[in-house]
Amino acid sequence: MNHDYMIPLEPENLSKKIVLLVMDGLGGLPMEPGGKTELEIANTPNMDALAEKSTLGLHVPVRNGVIPGSGPAHLSLFGYDPVQYEVGRGVLSALGVDFDLQPSDVAARGNFCSIDENGVITDRRAGRISSEEGLRLCNLLNENINVPGAEIFIAHEKEYRFLFVIRADGLSANIQETDPQVVGKGPLTSIAFDAKSKKTAKIVQEFSRQAKQILSNEFPANMLVLRGIAQLPDWPKLPDVFNLKPIAIAMYPMYRGVAKLVGMESPSVAQSYEEEIDMLEKYWDNYDFFFVHIKKTDSYGEDGAFDKKVQEIEKVDALLPRILALDPSVLIITGDHSTPSLMKSHSWHPVPVLLYSKLCRPDGIASFGEAACRGGGLGVRFPGYELMPLAMAHAGRLEKFGA
Repeated sequence: MNHDYMIPLEPENLSKKIVLLVMDGLGGLPMEPGGKTELEIANTPNMDALAEKSTLGLHVPVRNGVIPGSGPAHLSLFGYDPVQYEVGRGVLSALGVDFDLQPSDVAARGNFCSIDENGVITDRRAGRISSEEGLRLCNLLNENINVPGAEIFIAHEKEYRFLFVIRADGLSANIQETDPQVVGKGPLTSIAFDAKSKKTAKIVQEFSRQAKQILSNEFPANMLVLRGIAQLPDWPKLPDVFNLKPIAIAMYPMYRGVAKLVGMESPSVAQSYEEEIDMLEKYWDNYDFFFVHIKKTDSYGEDGAFDKKVQEIEKVDALLPRILALDPSVLIITGDHSTPSLMKSHSWHPVPVLLYSKLCRPDGIASFGEAACRGGGLGVRFPGYELMPLAMAHAGRLEKFGA
């Protein structure tokens, strides 16, 4: 994390507050030529009014043309170049559910999925089973899995998602994931990519074999797949680099996990958007950097549910006056990546950004959307990891560089 050129000022009683409001998968595409994106068609009077007093732009989460995962995309927003700082999603899942992950453990993010009689995946998310059903299946696995020479931990995250952890001596995480990340193929066989990882691969193979047998009579979640296989890294922490006291406010464990990985606190889990803003108000006096995460914009984009994604954006817009009433020094509204409903997946398209501060140079553009952001002063393809230095500067929290 090369920010040696920046000298953060000492905080003044936590008085300069930065809010990073992330609508996951915010960026979109028109459903037909000449149409509007989800953000552009949404009725967002509060964001539009704020845009006129803000600086707009489009950020690139990783690199031009690269389709980002949620982990690297969020790391970029927190100031970490995701190409240099790479971590598997399993670590983020573990931290997100407050699992006591050890440096020698290997963790993976798991999905319950559906397979047909030929073992071919027909639904990677098992119909988005309920959290109650997901928890039951996790308990079923914990009660019945037995892999000699290793401890296996299964912890439920949300809906079809779970955490998988191996604890044993001599583990390494350089193995193939079992999730092909497409339907129409069977789960992959975990193989080691180096000699140090052979033990880990064999444990995953045995776990997958037993899990298939245990889940065989379940419906629709009759199999599972693993991805983001990783071990806990040792990275510089955001509070030390930027001299901040940060907090993460999120409903989904993975996003609490990536925030905790970089040193944010996350004392509790929100259950609704309104509760997230309640928490923002509750903790306002005790922190000076607030990461507020909105998930469903991404989920509906992945489902191809254009209208529902629009509605989620409108719900967030309705809550914006409560955030502004706290008078943040800086408010950034953006997404971690684009998830166009047209594509039903993450995409490489640059992501809209709104940066509001009393110290910004307003563009005077009275709307917030992809086309409007192309005319903004932040630029059309700036690196996402430059947002944190911009936030710090607009909060008046950086010393000048050089004599």
